[in-house]
Amino acid sequence: MLQYILLRLVRWIPGVILLMFIVYALMFFGGGDPVQIMFSREATDLFMPGNPRYEAVKEQLGLNRPFLVQFGDYLWKMLHGDFGMALTDGRPVARTLAAATPITISIALAASAIIAIVGIPLGVIAALNQNHWADNLILGGALFFWGIPTFVMAPLLMVLFCLELNLLPVPRGWHGVFDVNSIIPLTVAALRPMALVIRQARSAVLDVLSEDYIRTARAKGLPEWVTIIKHALRPVLTPVVTQMGVVMTNLLAGSLLLEIVFGIPGIGKLIRDGILNNDYSVLLGCTFVVLALVTLTNLLVDITYPILDPRLRSTQKGAE
Repeated sequence: MLQYILLRLVRWIPGVILLMFIVYALMFFGGGDPVQIMFSREATDLFMPGNPRYEAVKEQLGLNRPFLVQFGDYLWKMLHGDFGMALTDGRPVARTLAAATPITISIALAASAIIAIVGIPLGVIAALNQNHWADNLILGGALFFWGIPTFVMAPLLMVLFCLELNLLPVPRGWHGVFDVNSIIPLTVAALRPMALVIRQARSAVLDVLSEDYIRTARAKGLPEWVTIIKHALRPVLTPVVTQMGVVMTNLLAGSLLLEIVFGIPGIGKLIRDGILNNDYSVLLGCTFVVLALVTLTNLLVDITYPILDPRLRSTQKGAE
């Protein structure tokens, strides 16, 4: 298992370097002059190209060196936890990421937990009642919520629960997963991806119920709930976990709209601010953090497979 994890990490490194190279190149050649961005709020032309002060600042920051040299220097500093300074306010990017990353992770984990706790049972219920009213109701509801984008669902829920029913306060900012202000953001984050999990769980249960060992268990007179939980649910979880990994990845990488709508100071909001301010130091740091989180999620999903399906352990040992 350890060798398998190390192999996955070794394969991850070239991909991360390549993506960081692409993002760094886009920022280097198209993000604007960083010196002019840093001093854009000053009403002076001392920091225009050709001015001695401009050239001195550029040399001090190492921005007059070749592109590959700057990129290599950035990677080396990043390995030591130095993501540079924000061009707009001069704060360390690492400190900003340290404050924003836990918020995005907590939202993604909480939404994933809601999706798993609600979505998997609904998928199982839909499969056990195939083509009946419960199946049609669950699938219809899942498809309905899947068709509503985040930027539409968020204001609709706020109008319904905050203005019309007056049940919840208008959510703004982030005060923790268990705060009342997090109910609507977590609901918005969980509703659309839950449709994927429901459909995957339903399809997997229908496939398993047609297996011979399920028919044998039923022929022995086992209660239906024992047959489902003990014999059918474990193989069902393997494709569902795969889908949950995709959902978790999308929640981490797609937090931009959610955090902008609710004013949540997470990675998505940092990316928005970095784009508006042409601050490629912040954008590069956010890119690396998202890549690391997505890769870690995929690694955890791969490790979970042998635990859920013992047949994969022998295959994994043979590959090692």
